[in-house]
Amino acid sequence: MVISNEEVLSSTITSELEYNRADELKAFDDTKKGVKGLVDLGLKKIPNIFIRQPDELNQKSDELDQTDIQIPFIDLQGDHQEVIDKIMKASEEWGFFQVVNHGVPLSVLDEMTEGVIRFNEQDDEEKKKYHTRDRAKKVWYNSNFDLYVSKAANWRDTLTVNMIRSDPMNPEELPTACRDITIEYAKNITVLGDALFELLSEGLGLKPDHLKKMNCTESINILSHYYPACPEPELTLGITEHTDVVFLTILLQNDIGGLQVFHKNRWVDVHPTPGALVVNIGDLLQITSNDRLKSVEHRVLANHAGPRISVGCFLTTRFDVEAEPNGPIKELISESSPPVYRQFSNKEYVDYFFTQGHGGKRCLDRFKV
Repeated sequence: MVISNEEVLSSTITSELEYNRADELKAFDDTKKGVKGLVDLGLKKIPNIFIRQPDELNQKSDELDQTDIQIPFIDLQGDHQEVIDKIMKASEEWGFFQVVNHGVPLSVLDEMTEGVIRFNEQDDEEKKKYHTRDRAKKVWYNSNFDLYVSKAANWRDTLTVNMIRSDPMNPEELPTACRDITIEYAKNITVLGDALFELLSEGLGLKPDHLKKMNCTESINILSHYYPACPEPELTLGITEHTDVVFLTILLQNDIGGLQVFHKNRWVDVHPTPGALVVNIGDLLQITSNDRLKSVEHRVLANHAGPRISVGCFLTTRFDVEAEPNGPIKELISESSPPVYRQFSNKEYVDYFFTQGHGGKRCLDRFKV
């Protein structure tokens, strides 16, 4: 299907009676230009497919002063036991923390951000080569992985790179615009991820290599998000509230904010800090820790300013093969701490997530005992 700029523009002024969501979703997807393509047209109003209901956009705040509330900062070069204690406290109470002195060079962080910009702002025809909704691909670009199942589309485009540690990717599969830096960034983040899992293992009272032996970092999924400036940010979101279905997420973000964490009945801004990386607990780590570590809801606001760039590195087991069933670690189960979750297969877990899309703690609730 070929659609013109006029057809895309007309979607913004379609009356409620004429609005056909399925047709507009397909028309948008068929452009293969994503949200950036809409912005390049000079839209002043966002299309209907992005507009959310007011209850999805509210702050869920108790109106208390939030200026002094922020997620914990942890210096990874501090005293070993103090670092473990701080990580555990943050993981149990917040599910989020920022790390500094993490070992990833600032030059690598900056170049990764630039690589995401180069990919998204290159010629559309070059970018379209990677456009697909085939999850079996190792590299793919699109807007909203859950475009056809979500209540409303999010204001962002994403380049996804799926790496397997035991099966290194052919560099030629990566886009030229960000090829070298993606490989370098993955190497650095993998080292950091291994270190964080050792600290978390010790904090849980396990041997340092326990989580690593569970292959928690065998799969490295890098999602590079590009959030264009939005003409009506009050009507949509960059990413709706959700939890991460993996074990651990390490996030790089540029200087444009928008990330919020839900904490004690309010949304708390995660302000960008030069050189820092954001770490958050995923659903699988909450499950395997038997609810000791918390995977919490977070979201990204749309913004008049842009582009916001973020690179999420999702560390987890391989979902494309079956292994030992997932569930709480047996060493963490006792008479006083019975299992909160049942065992389940990788296939059941992933299939459920992709049929639901983003939306709160669906995966966690699904697998409770």
